[in-house]
Parts: sequence; C-alpha cells; structure tokens
Amino acid sequence: MTQTMDRPGAQAPVINPKKGGNKPWPLQVWSSAVGKKWVMAVSGLGMLGFVLAHLFGNAKMYLGAAEYNHYAESLKQLLVPIMPEGLVLWLFRFGLIVFLALHVVSAAQLTAMNRRARPTRYQSSRDYIAANFASRSMRWTGLIMFLFIAFHLANLTFGWLVPGFVREDVYGNVVASFEQWPIAVIYIAANIAVSIHLFHGTWSVFQSLGLNNPRYNGVRRGVAAGTATVVAVVNCSFPIMVLAGVVH
Repeated sequence: MTQTMDRPGAQAPVINPKKGGNKPWPLQVWSSAVGKKWVMAVSGLGMLGFVLAHLFGNAKMYLGAAEYNHYAESLKQLLVPIMPEGLVLWLFRFGLIVFLALHVVSAAQLTAMNRRARPTRYQSSRDYIAANFASRSMRWTGLIMFLFIAFHLANLTFGWLVPGFVREDVYGNVVASFEQWPIAVIYIAANIAVSIHLFHGTWSVFQSLGLNNPRYNGVRRGVAAGTATVVAVVNCSFPIMVLAGVVH
C-alpha cells in the first residue's frame, strides 16, 4: 500500500464526505432500521403511559358520579389559568395522535425494509414456536386500536352515539353509552385487542431499546403479562358492570 501511495501519479481514493452525512441527525436516525425501532419503542411507551393514566382515572367511576365528573372536569383545568381551559387536555390528545402516527409509519416502513432484505418468504414449524399469537397479530390489533381511538373520541368526546348526551355529565354519558349492548361489546372486544397488542409491545420494547438481557426475560414477560391483564380486566369491567346494573 505504501509503495502504491508513493508512486508518482498514484492517487488516493476519493471519499465523498457528504454521502449519507448531508441530512440532519434526526433524519439520519429515522432512515435507519435501528432508529425506526427506537421511534416505535418510544411512541409505544408514550401511548402505554396514556392508556394507564386513562385507566386509573376512569376507575374513579366506581366512586360515584360526583367523583368521576370532578375528575373529568379537573382534566379541563390542567394548568389553568396559565393555559386556556381544556387546551392542555387537547394537547395530550394531539400528542397521542402524533405518537400513533409515528408508531404506525415506523412499523410499516420497518416491514417494507424487512421484505426488501428478505424478498423470498419462508416459514417453518420453528417460526410458530418462536412467535406467539400476540406477535403474529400485531398488525391487526394495531388496526383495531387505531379504529377504536377514533370510535372512542366520536362516542364519548363528541357524543355521536350517546342518547341524551350532556357534555358536563361524563358519568351519565358513559353509563348511557354502555347501556347499549352493541357499544358495550365493541368496547370489550376492542380492549381485549388492545391488551393483546400491549402484551407483545411491552415485551418487545425492551429489545428495541437494547435492554434484552436473557437473564431478565422472566421479568420482561411478567411486566408484559401484568400490564396487559390490568388493562383488559379494568377497562372491560366498565361496560360489564353497566350492563349488569352494578353501575347505573
């Protein structure tokens, strides 16, 4: 190599410093598979936090109408008078939509990248041993989550399907909505799908963030199963208790 470089007329290879480096670092991260996995993990954690906060807030329904309506009103008063009434709540909703969009787009692009890397699809019995039902159904449970969020906003935020909708009476709106068994069934089925999605999502988020030491697989599975179970049991209990007449 030294002789080649010292020989008269020999030229060193030209390297284009701009190739792959002319993008801002957020776009460089986004363009890589690792970056997309991080976006999926962080947006998934953001949505999980929203789901859990929403769940524990809704559990106040069991304390009665006054307590539940007070909780709902307190959400509108976040950072008042610094911010206008209801603005922070809508910012949270907008953030949820942004997280959802980033999650869906990164998942779709990762799938496309994987297909380009392995154009020939193959499948063996080992695939079904390694992959469980939750992981194989992520695409469909994710779609159900997307549709459920839109349905939930239309139903209980805008009152499209609530008989006698009164914006200030959130407790009454929830009860009137769940007293219609088709809507109650939709909520139960959707929350089961959400829980299945959360199980695999919570399990895989550790791997996406590089925190997948095999020694902690038992803890990971326990956290994933516990989170999914709590979400399914608590969220499904609301329509079930209304249909049973326990909450009225």
